[in-house]
Amino acid sequence: MAGASHSEVFASGDEGCGAALALALARDTLAAAATNPLSETDDRRMVLWVQDRDAIKRGGRPYLHGLPADLRHRLIHVEVKSPADALFALEEGLRCRDLAFVLGEIAGNPRALDFTSSRRLSLAAEKHGVPLWLVRLDARPDLSSARLRWQARSAVSPPARWNAHAPGIASWRAELFRARTHPPGTWTLRDDGGNLVAAGSPASETSGSPHHGDLVRAAGGRSLAAV
Repeated sequence: MAGASHSEVFASGDEGCGAALALALARDTLAAAATNPLSETDDRRMVLWVQDRDAIKRGGRPYLHGLPADLRHRLIHVEVKSPADALFALEEGLRCRDLAFVLGEIAGNPRALDFTSSRRLSLAAEKHGVPLWLVRLDARPDLSSARLRWQARSAVSPPARWNAHAPGIASWRAELFRARTHPPGTWTLRDDGGNLVAAGSPASETSGSPHHGDLVRAAGGRSLAAV
């Protein structure tokens, strides 16, 4: 994937929304890439998910049956003790072009995650074409080379269309506070079956057909996850 980048999602360890939004952004990027006639139409590559011990304590492990169906048999989950071990695993994953993307979860602001290590991750993602989504749990935005930086919070889901008592679709209040090619902004994002839509867009009011709605206009025709 040309132009693959390193992104960060800051979130509270109490909500579990950080990894969910990172996963939704990653899938949105893949869906946008699939519309390219030069790309593979059926991306079946594996996905690497790395967590350090503190991140697992705060947010738990991925729940297989809670994952999107198309990822359940493609997930490689790695648990490590320390942030330094997590950074090593993430960088090694980014060197593997057979991965669709890499998702990491690191808690707090560990000394190992300094600007140099952040820069190493960015360079590895761009050189090998594997996107990285790094979730920072209960962390303050420190110095980083990440191309995009998000702040995520849980948002109220709209009622389910056919059953008002059923859980609604996943929704997030997402603030993009750093991006090189896009102005900062805040959106209420919803997962529309593998595509992200902004609340208030036509696709967010109906179920079914994927539609990027406001996100397409905001990002100049690209997936907002890939700006």
